[in-house]
Amino acid sequence: MSIAESILPEFQQEMAGTRKVLERIPEDKLDWKAHPKSNTIGWVASHLVEISSWVEGTLTKDSWDINPVDGEPHSSQTFTSCQKILEQFDANVAAAIERIKATPDEEFPKSWSLLSGGQTLLTMPKAGVIRTWVLNHTIHHRAHLCVYLRLNDIPVPGMYGPSGDE
Repeated sequence: MSIAESILPEFQQEMAGTRKVLERIPEDKLDWKAHPKSNTIGWVASHLVEISSWVEGTLTKDSWDINPVDGEPHSSQTFTSCQKILEQFDANVAAAIERIKATPDEEFPKSWSLLSGGQTLLTMPKAGVIRTWVLNHTIHHRAHLCVYLRLNDIPVPGMYGPSGDE
């Protein structure tokens, strides 16, 4: 079994669960937040969309400078409709699946670095980036979004079995 074949089932399961949560967001709650220091539901949803797009750059490049010295700092896309959130999420996930499938085993253990202003923030194997910064990060923010749904009395979907709402 290839590394891609071992990663894909988990990736697909977690992205399907994430989509179920994104589908529950009401259009009129995108600006809602639990606390003045918290991000909005729309921000969390937009971040989940973005995380799924990181697979491409992780597996095709050796680093990403989020604040390049001679360029514009990275900024996340903001979505203003649930339809756009789902459309972009679906496109990013489909592209990520294709990229994982196309990546040869020898690429996954290669080092990848996150930079800011040319300074290394972290370096780890590309497979570790997919597990930590894509999958675990997605699960973290999906849970964050589930709490926001619960606080708004929106039924939370089950992830690994039925939820309290099912």
